[in-house]
Amino acid sequence: MTPQLDRRSFLKAMGIVTAAAACGGGGAGAPAPATATGAAPTAAAKPSGRISVYSALNESTNNQFVAAFKAATPGVEVDLLPLAAAGELQTRIKAEKASPKADVFIGGDSSFHDGLGKDGLLETYESPAASAVAKESKDPNKNWTGFYFGIFGIVMNTDRVNKEVGGAKPTSWDDLLDPKWKGKLILGSPITTGGGYIFIATQVFRFNKDEAKAMDYMKRFHANVAQYPGTSPQAIQLVSQGQFVAAPNWAHDILTEKVKNPGIDLAIPKGTGYEIGAVSVIKGTKNPVAAKAFVDWVLTKEAGELNVKLSNRVSVRTDVPPAPGAPTLTSVELVNYDRDWAAANKDRLLKLWQQTVGI
Repeated sequence: MTPQLDRRSFLKAMGIVTAAAACGGGGAGAPAPATATGAAPTAAAKPSGRISVYSALNESTNNQFVAAFKAATPGVEVDLLPLAAAGELQTRIKAEKASPKADVFIGGDSSFHDGLGKDGLLETYESPAASAVAKESKDPNKNWTGFYFGIFGIVMNTDRVNKEVGGAKPTSWDDLLDPKWKGKLILGSPITTGGGYIFIATQVFRFNKDEAKAMDYMKRFHANVAQYPGTSPQAIQLVSQGQFVAAPNWAHDILTEKVKNPGIDLAIPKGTGYEIGAVSVIKGTKNPVAAKAFVDWVLTKEAGELNVKLSNRVSVRTDVPPAPGAPTLTSVELVNYDRDWAAANKDRLLKLWQQTVGI
């Protein structure tokens, strides 16, 4: 288990500390290359055949990602199961333990992959391409590798915000406790979505792991929540359609939707959380060569650039610039998010949350 890093240490390790932050001692170095170990490089055997990919990415990213992979890897066909709720994919992989139906799991916060890895349901694999990814974005046990960052914010229906809650963007998570938001908020279910759980964990870390205070916050927040949709994209759609006023959600998905509907807006409260979107090879894959080739390709610069273009996500590669206007780890105020602790305590915190809000 890796030790907790504070925000400055994490950013420094990522090689993206701002000049102002770095002037106090030591420059912002590029991440040290990781040494590929374990399995032999996939180039030793030419990938071919068919793989099944379980994906928690959005539809446009899925389709173009698969097309680009197939163009870069002739001879491999891909069967895709897109399901935006990473928790449901995790549950499916667990249920199929005795007879795995998929080869690769892509997308969703690393905590979903980490849980599968700890249950022995993922192949250990360190891609040669992972040398360009900082170690803080990789599982030290080599069960998964991060390929993007997702920053948590709030999607707002501009017209309804102006008419019903005064027009001001929330600047802190506490702003959402105001009674004026009652019945106007939604949140992707913490049980099935990575964002929903990260929202809970963000409050825990915001209160310095005082779980009583965090659960008091969640209870008061719950009083303003109309429903908990099963997927994060569904929550964004409901706000975009004007059915609800606002929803805590992923900044990159909000910006992607904003291109289609300028009537929504993004706010990022101070002390927010973030995810490391991951990719992993499922234990029992029937085509390990092609599955590892898929992981290798996802970690390339070309795939990173495509992901940024399609989804506004932030690449874990320092040689891939962010999308114009997209928030980055250095442009927002992050909570001191202890990812290992959040993963280890996930099931317990979710049960505590259910008991607290009566779900």
